[in-house]
Amino acid sequence: MRIDLVIESENVFTGTSDAAKPGAIAIAQDRIVAVGSHDEVRAFVRKENEGGELPPVRAMGDALIVPGFHDSHLHFFHSAIYASPLATTFLGKNEADCVQRMVEFSKSRPKGWLLAQGWREYRWDPPVLPSKASLDEAFPSRPVALYSGDAHTLWLNSAALAELGLDRTSVPPAGGSYDRDDEGELTGIVREAAAMELMPKIMGSFTDKEVADAYRGFFARLAENGVTSVCDMSLMASPGLDFIRDDVHASLLERGELTARVHLFPTLLEDMSRFETMRATYTGPMLQAPGFKQFFDGVSSQHTAWVTEPYTNAQFEGDCGRPTVEPDLMRSYIMAAASKGYPVRIHAIGDAAIHAALDFFEEARATYGPLPDGRRNCLEHLENFLPGDIERLADLQVVGAVQPPHITLDPGGPERDLGQERVPLMWPFRTMLDEGATLAFGTDSPVVDVNSMNVLYTAVTRQDPETHAPCGGWLPAERISMAEALRAYAQGSAAAAGRERELGTIEPGMLADVTVLDRNVLTCEEDDIQKTRVLATFVGGRCVYER
Repeated sequence: MRIDLVIESENVFTGTSDAAKPGAIAIAQDRIVAVGSHDEVRAFVRKENEGGELPPVRAMGDALIVPGFHDSHLHFFHSAIYASPLATTFLGKNEADCVQRMVEFSKSRPKGWLLAQGWREYRWDPPVLPSKASLDEAFPSRPVALYSGDAHTLWLNSAALAELGLDRTSVPPAGGSYDRDDEGELTGIVREAAAMELMPKIMGSFTDKEVADAYRGFFARLAENGVTSVCDMSLMASPGLDFIRDDVHASLLERGELTARVHLFPTLLEDMSRFETMRATYTGPMLQAPGFKQFFDGVSSQHTAWVTEPYTNAQFEGDCGRPTVEPDLMRSYIMAAASKGYPVRIHAIGDAAIHAALDFFEEARATYGPLPDGRRNCLEHLENFLPGDIERLADLQVVGAVQPPHITLDPGGPERDLGQERVPLMWPFRTMLDEGATLAFGTDSPVVDVNSMNVLYTAVTRQDPETHAPCGGWLPAERISMAEALRAYAQGSAAAAGRERELGTIEPGMLADVTVLDRNVLTCEEDDIQKTRVLATFVGGRCVYER
């Protein structure tokens, strides 16, 4: 065996213990073949390359070497578009500020649709929903679409409504709605499935070349953040609307331009043929289709997450949100996938959605046994639990795929919407780990940026990465250690992708995905976590980013 590369540092965190220690990593082709002290690895390399040229050695000084970060949940198409010159992102101070930002953005895109993402009316001053009127004044004839920060609501102007064929007689699809004023006119706010259904028509204005260029740019951003693998998750449940562009990924792979491993999770439907074609086609180490995604509810801030007891600030009697897929149909989907050994990942935010999904996973496991080859079912987002369901999550070996920066997106929102009694069971990372559950970290990009240091910072402090509030952290008893956060961001996410046997730790036999940080986040002050920079990112032993 010929050793191709050695990486050395005074701080190597393999993921198999809580500390980093001096050591080296030997890599042959795309795999790690030896890990140990400097002397042990040097002796191994001399023996393996005896009589031949010694491999290059990357001496990283006292930089921290960690397993490559793995974003377990993002939406690649939209992340790439919003991170490119094709669209823009912002929160905005209020409705008028958002409109002005769109006016500025329009100067760089003088023709066609104007697209943005990021507004959250509950963080505005005043916290009120916008309408088409303000956009109409600035853009009387040009279609404008602004996707909300949680990716569940669209704000459109009249030109966009007309372009999309919507008027006061339009009927929304199941699981979606069009907001109307007192006279029955559309306000420009479109929610849930109705908003998602419109996105292909809006995104169809971009050419394949523009999309491919956006993908390249987003891969570069991932590498800059030390992200070596991603799970590209279906954006919506309607057939043909999941935005899993396997063709773009495959084209980049063929050109040697894929700089992170991609795991595709298209929508679970009765017809599984599209997924099965992907699964049979993409079998290499860089591009795979491990399983399915489905959606069981919406989001708490819009009262569309499915909860067992009415929202504390219920807008009508019995306001418990709703399932986006009828429970009997969701059960049939999961059982059908389980019968073939396919894992399923379910968007489940409210406690009722989580509980029902666990019921279905439990039935599937009892009927068909554990999934084969180390595959795992997952629940996505998991905002609030019923007592006892965290233990069930662990017992059923269902991965909890969570996004740490989500917990501070809506300050005061959990208390406002769900009340103090339910708050202690929201995003309970410490409790989940203590119960033996597997956490997988991601960002849900473009909902949250793929800034890896923000993910780690929020996980260990439970403070907002921008404001650093609240002091001491929100529900500080649920803070976790940096070592646990690093493992969730690597091993846990590898489990969500069904690849924990070859990704997520720095050990012999594992794929050589390695991230190098300029400081030891295991020991540095919490205030310094976000100052950390990625020095280098290696995927399969190939350096795809270097600072």
